[in-house]
Amino acid sequence: MQPVLETYAPDGFDLWPVAEIEPFGFLPLSGALSPAEVGTAVMRIAGCNDVDPDGDRPPRPADAVDSFLHGLLTFDILFAAGGLRITDNSTGVTFQPGCCDGLEDWRDWHRFADDGGLLGFGHDPGSPVAERFGDTVRLTVNAGQTDSPVIELSVIELRHLLVGAERDLADFLALAADWASRHLPGRCAPVTAALARVLGLPAPATPPA
Repeated sequence: MQPVLETYAPDGFDLWPVAEIEPFGFLPLSGALSPAEVGTAVMRIAGCNDVDPDGDRPPRPADAVDSFLHGLLTFDILFAAGGLRITDNSTGVTFQPGCCDGLEDWRDWHRFADDGGLLGFGHDPGSPVAERFGDTVRLTVNAGQTDSPVIELSVIELRHLLVGAERDLADFLALAADWASRHLPGRCAPVTAALARVLGLPAPATPPA
């Protein structure tokens, strides 16, 4: 299980260094990312929330970096395209986040493990679905296909995987805090706090400015 962000090619992005990545892929988040990959992750999360202000939100600042970060720093509810990706190494089957999935909802998997029920991540065609049958979890890659590949695991195994995914997210967040202190001086604390809110984790201590 890996927490992943849906990515796109950062054509023309020049507010901070980012990695060259394939469009329409997934970037796994962990403490093993390079500085450029962390920059890509922060760019993508900020970009998911880069919406013109309305209502009571303050207007965009004139500065290009502050303007791009404005949604990330001012929205009450934040979104990050992606989710949890699960791969069965014995069969090669991969359960990917769906079109309606967001990494900010990753804790829904804990509620699913506790209570069961249906956990959907998109809509037809190609909707991935998680179902619980007693102590067994069935992950259907594409619920719209009768012969869709599936992954089956126990609830105990799922809980174990979730512990690892949360550790990866915490390691990424600590890495992002250090990255922000270097690449977003003066903005490190609010950016780190916003990333922590997206991931549903406590904000780590930010390095001194």
